[in-house]
Amino acid sequence: MPGNLHVRNPDEELIARLKRRAARHGRSAEAEHREILRQALRSEEEPPSDKPAAELRQLTNALCASCAKGCQQLKNIWTHSKFNGSMSE
Repeated sequence: MPGNLHVRNPDEELIARLKRRAARHGRSAEAEHREILRQALRSEEEPPSDKPAAELRQLTNALCASCAKGCQQLKNIWTHSKFNGSMSE
């Protein structure tokens, strides 16, 4: 799927270096920019698609366990508090 990327406000030195590099490789600055991105992302390892889901399940389970413990503590406090009418002041 083709798309466009825009790099806003690059400093002048960066632009000049990109143009010099592009000239050395016989490419336009735009083509050089694409090649730099391609090379940078080629070496980056993508996580397996099930890894984020597994991490989310793990975090959710930890949160639910923590929440259940917290809810039980609140229930105990409420049961033994003067606010529920079971204890006199």
